[in-house]
Amino acid sequence: MTNERGGALVVERSNLHRPKLGFFLSTDSIATFNDNQLDDYSLNYRKSTASATSPRGSTNYSSTPTPTSGGASPYLMSPWNQTASPYNKSPWISPSFKENLSCNGLIGSIVREEGHVYSLAAFGDLLYTGSDSKNIRVWKNLKEFSGFKSNSGLVKAIVIAGDKIFTGHQDGKIRVWKVSNKNPTVHKRVGSLPTFKDFVKCSFNPRNYVEVRRNRNVLRIKHFDAVSCLSLNEEQGLLYSGSWDKTLKVWRISDFKCLESIQAHDDAINSVVAGFDCFVFTGSADGTVKVWRQELQGKGTKHFLVQVLLKQENAVTALAVNQESAVLYCGSSDGLVNFWEREKHLSHGGILRGHKLAILCMAAAGNLVFSGSADRNICVWRREDSGAHSCLAVLSGHTGPVKCLAVEEDHDCENKGDKGWIVFSGSLDKSVKVWRVSERVPVLNGFISPTQEKGLLQS
Repeated sequence: MTNERGGALVVERSNLHRPKLGFFLSTDSIATFNDNQLDDYSLNYRKSTASATSPRGSTNYSSTPTPTSGGASPYLMSPWNQTASPYNKSPWISPSFKENLSCNGLIGSIVREEGHVYSLAAFGDLLYTGSDSKNIRVWKNLKEFSGFKSNSGLVKAIVIAGDKIFTGHQDGKIRVWKVSNKNPTVHKRVGSLPTFKDFVKCSFNPRNYVEVRRNRNVLRIKHFDAVSCLSLNEEQGLLYSGSWDKTLKVWRISDFKCLESIQAHDDAINSVVAGFDCFVFTGSADGTVKVWRQELQGKGTKHFLVQVLLKQENAVTALAVNQESAVLYCGSSDGLVNFWEREKHLSHGGILRGHKLAILCMAAAGNLVFSGSADRNICVWRREDSGAHSCLAVLSGHTGPVKCLAVEEDHDCENKGDKGWIVFSGSLDKSVKVWRVSERVPVLNGFISPTQEKGLLQS
């Protein structure tokens, strides 16, 4: 279907086949990708440069198999398994409303065929989406509310701090936008990181340059490769950016000044998240998860490496922190989720097995954690008071890899005493799906979390 001005507006299903995405794809076929997307995957999910014989830190890994296929598969047992495409009628958006499944299920889908969805950010009743079309769209109540466009660079990350929106791009730039006080639909670009003033000031000092490859030097305060991830510490007024250039940079939100540039990893950084106790966590294609902490040094502060939580052959692709329970979750290209708990001094808590292919994104809210994967599904995990995790359900319906997730509290849930969440999932099928999820959905029969199973075997 097309509009009068040209351009398809509704996703059209095509014959699916298995793309050559490297070692981590083994079973299901997913969506068709172009050359740029394959480059994106090859950088994010290639094997680690770390030695295969290197120890995996001090963590205890669970090798106990967990049922993920056949009759015990959570994909088949999910009460929210959506098999039919809801795309119809409206050329802009086609919400598919379901019967009330105890305040759970698919609410609707946003479809606009102008690019694959790479990033999401939810703020109040607004949803920001970024794609490879260079556009940032703003949605309200499943309808397009506003939008703005950058001059160049696929939008790989979006974070929001008050009236400022920070976007990370494929071209290595971080752009800053501000909502107009007079008209909330208008977004104006107010700068980029680093600022032009700082860029010029630093360029005169040779000590501010670093060699990135033979015969090429770049300014330390500027990313020279794709900005893959952003994270905010609003309490301290800091923005963290991770890049394929292997560096972690720390920015002050008030004046956009680059405070630090850290050579953090041996390969591309895929995820950064500001966590609890002033910790910052980074995950990389080199297979490691590192913990950084801000400490006083002289008249200022500096981030120091505290611990390496994970060192493995498979790339680390996504991180999420549950601030309430102080748990760090890590998704990898092998489809596994590892987690660490603060109350146990960041010791390894266990492994969650529920995906067939690489995990591409994660989000945490309340007692729930969500993992989106190249297998086109979203696993919903619940953390119990004992620390054990169980798979509540699998949200299924995307026809391409799930690339990004965002979660907001559901204030309209009818069940009193229950806590509900609105989950937004963006995919390379060019759609965003909106789900309603309750923390009180019954645990799936026949599925035992790795932590629970380990306890049963030891008893």
